[in-house]
Order: sequence, then structure tokens, then C-alpha cells
Amino acid sequence: NSGLSLVEISHRSQTANQILADTKAALTTLLDIPDSHDILFMHGGGSGEFSAVVHNMVAVWVEKRRREAEKDLGQDSSKMIERVRKELRDDLRLDYLVTGSWSLKASQEAANLLEPLGSGFVNVAVDSRKSKSGKFDNIPPEDTWSLNKPQNSGGKASAFVYYCDNETVDGVEFPKFPQCLEQTLGKSENEVPIVADMSSNLLSRRVDVSKHAVIFGGAQKNIGITDVTLLIVRKDLLLTQPPPSFLHAVGLWSPPTILNWPTIAKNNSLYNTMPIFSIWIAGEVMRGLLETHKDRRLGGQEEVANTKAKRIYDVLDEYPDIYQIVPDRSVRSRMNICFRVYGGDAGQEKAFLEGAEAQLLQGLKGHRSVGGIRISNYNAVDVGKVERLTTYLEDYARKNEP
Repeated sequence: NSGLSLVEISHRSQTANQILADTKAALTTLLDIPDSHDILFMHGGGSGEFSAVVHNMVAVWVEKRRREAEKDLGQDSSKMIERVRKELRDDLRLDYLVTGSWSLKASQEAANLLEPLGSGFVNVAVDSRKSKSGKFDNIPPEDTWSLNKPQNSGGKASAFVYYCDNETVDGVEFPKFPQCLEQTLGKSENEVPIVADMSSNLLSRRVDVSKHAVIFGGAQKNIGITDVTLLIVRKDLLLTQPPPSFLHAVGLWSPPTILNWPTIAKNNSLYNTMPIFSIWIAGEVMRGLLETHKDRRLGGQEEVANTKAKRIYDVLDEYPDIYQIVPDRSVRSRMNICFRVYGGDAGQEKAFLEGAEAQLLQGLKGHRSVGGIRISNYNAVDVGKVERLTTYLEDYARKNEP
């Protein structure tokens, strides 16, 4: 006992380094993270990674083009710069699957960062608002997505494909990894790196990390408390970065140091002061999941999450005149259950929320951008709390049936 708390110790102390190592080990076991990937602890939350993804992944794309130019042109730096600068403006494309408010914000951030180069770099391969109701309440069929074609098929191969696995605002979740993205995996000449924002459903189900180049997530949903962002990144990407001077020469900014993945990796996530207490909390959560589910690991937590979500949805479906679930059945989120009361009647929804608050069922108001009701069904919400909630849902419906 040093007499210091975890919020007081140096982030470069032996204790802090051990906390980092232990948390990485627990996450590696939970997600079965392969040796091909590294774990970084970042600042800035998910929104910070909207920017970091563009800075780092476009730099990877540029470096690949720089190396190809070097093979063809030797050490003629001026010709290399001229060639890559032209390729950058003619060929750079980023594919975004826009299925909710957060993937929309990510695509807008990408377009904003690349605006000094011009327009047209961000390809919204799917915008689910355009398929049915004008709302983010579905994921269109994959055969309608307009992903960029690979180079060997005459297309402009994307620097990456980006998706948000669970949209908290809209209650939409990918039921599984998109089938059409499987086609490029393991094919180096066609491979397009896959980037996933899993801020709100990471640690709630099994994930095949090997299919992803990058996975990131803010900790404050299922992982722990605010102040820390998890990043799982393929190690080869950390080694595929051009010199900052080359990026500047072709018209790009180099990644800001605090968002520069290779810099953070080289410094064991300790380039600057990290919130060690928050990382310790995340580690405790991970070790708790391992202790609870043993060898089943996230398979066990996935079963719990599915059971809780099914119980809530079953009650809502039982009273369709009272409750109207927003997203299509095929993409209903297990984490964020969004619905309206009496079709969005303001008075009825206010009464519903007041009744819930009276029973200490809190935080049920929908996101300010869409309104309605939103039940957050994260890992910390146990089955007993779900039963309390569903009892209220049933009682409210019976009392207010037409």
C-alpha cells in the first residue's frame, strides 16, 4: 500500500503500466484478439476517432501509393510527389455505411477534413433514410449498397469501409457482419480495410476481430466510465505511414499527435497522461465478465443481452396500440430500444416518462434529436431491472388501453 490512490499515481509508474497490461490481457481474452492486432487507449471518445480514422487511414492509403511510386520511379522525389498528389485527387475514396446519426456524423467529419482537397472523396454507399420512411429505421439490402469497386475491377478502391455497429440514437444494430464485406477478406489485391465504431455494443456479443482493420469505442456504455477510448488496430497499419513531410507535400495534414495511432502505440498509450483510474475500471469490468461467464466469455454475455432485449421487445409488441417500435424488426438494437407512445403524442409520452420516474425508472427519454422513448439496455442493466421495467410497461399499457 503506497498511500496513493489510482487517481494520484504517475501514469508512468510501474503500477500504471501493470494496469494497462492487465486490462489489455483481459480484453484480448474476452474478444480473442489475434496477435495481428494491437490495443491502444486513446483520448477524445468516439467523436475523436471520427477524425483519427480519416487522418490515419488516408495516410496508410498514401503510403501504399508512395511505395508503388518509389518502385516505378526510384528516388526521384519530385516525380513521386507529383504522381501521388494526382492519384490522391483522382482516386481517393472513403466508403461510409450511413445507418444512423453517428455514422452520419462520422461521414460528415470525413468530408469536412478532406474539403481543402475538394469534394467527392466520401462515398455514402448507403443512406438508410432514403430507402423507406426517410428515417434511420432500417438497413437496406446489401445488393443496394454502392460500394466502390476494387481496382482490378476498374474501380477506385476505397481507403476503408466504415460502419457503426449499433446506432444509439435510432435504435438500429447490424444483426451480423455484412456479408458483402466478407468478399474482400484475405484477398490482398482487393482488400479494403474495415473500420467499425462499436462504442455502444462492444462487450455485449462476440466479434470476429480478424475481419476488422480497426475497431474503436468509447468506454462509457459497456466498458466502464468516460475518459478513455478503446482502439483495436491491425499492427501492419501502424507500420504503413508516410513521413509527415510527404503528406504535407501532396496536400494533406499529418495526423495530430494525440490522434496519431503509431505514436500512441510506440508509447504504450502513455504519450501523455492517461486516466489510469478509468482504465482500471474498464479492466475490472472485463475481469468481471470473464469471472461470470468463464470459458463462454462474450458468448455468455451475448445470451444475457439477447434475453433482456427479447423480454422488452415482447412486451412492447404485445401492446401495438400503445407502443410503436421505431426500427424495422430485422435491425432492432439489443442495446437501445426506441419506441413511441401513442404514435408520439406529446402528452402521453410525458405522462409515461413521469410515471417511470416515480418508480425510479430513469433515463428513458429519447435523444433530443429524435424524441420519443429510449431504453438503454447496456450490460450493467441486470435481468432484475429489466423485469421492473417490463412490469411498468405492462401496467401502463393496461391502464391506458383504448
